[in-house]
Amino acid sequence: MKFPGKKLLPVLIFILSCLSILRLLKIAITTSHSSSPAAALSSSLQQECSSPSESSKISSKAPGVKYQVPAKKAYKLLKHARGNPACAPNTSLLQQSTCKLALRNLPEEVYQLKWDVVVVDGPIGDAPEAPGRMSTIYTASMLVRTGKTTDVVVHDVHRTIEKWFSWEFLCEENLVSAKGKFWNFRISGQSNSTRFCTSETVQIE
Repeated sequence: MKFPGKKLLPVLIFILSCLSILRLLKIAITTSHSSSPAAALSSSLQQECSSPSESSKISSKAPGVKYQVPAKKAYKLLKHARGNPACAPNTSLLQQSTCKLALRNLPEEVYQLKWDVVVVDGPIGDAPEAPGRMSTIYTASMLVRTGKTTDVVVHDVHRTIEKWFSWEFLCEENLVSAKGKFWNFRISGQSNSTRFCTSETVQIE
């Protein structure tokens, strides 16, 4: 009998959780010679939680970024990018770019890393006066053109700005999946390219 993968996943998680609990109980029982089982279990849990894994030793940072361009300026910025050579994808130093869409105040490692996945889900961009995602989509499209294949996931693509700028800089030809409010683009590094998309640019009047 075959079971769908979606139904098996909760069962596997439940089994793994039970095995973890049994392991902790076994440790508690074997170390409870001079203390109560409850105290031993608490000690075991503390030991498990205080022993960092290799992945937790990796330093993680979430630098704050100030977005000051309101969503209502999206169309003007799109026209600026189309007519300005500084916004072309062959720009090598994004930090020194004169393109108005470039984010130049990110940590240095953001520009140096070769990314596997980039997720665009900010700033909020839910009102004309709120900061829009024009610069984040453009900058993401620039960061991934550095020599490897990268997935760029854009959220809220039901909104006009996210849709416009995704088509313009991430390109319909790179769209590999779409589900709900998410689009997933897969882009191969082409740092020497002079165009974002090989197909004709979508006209937005």
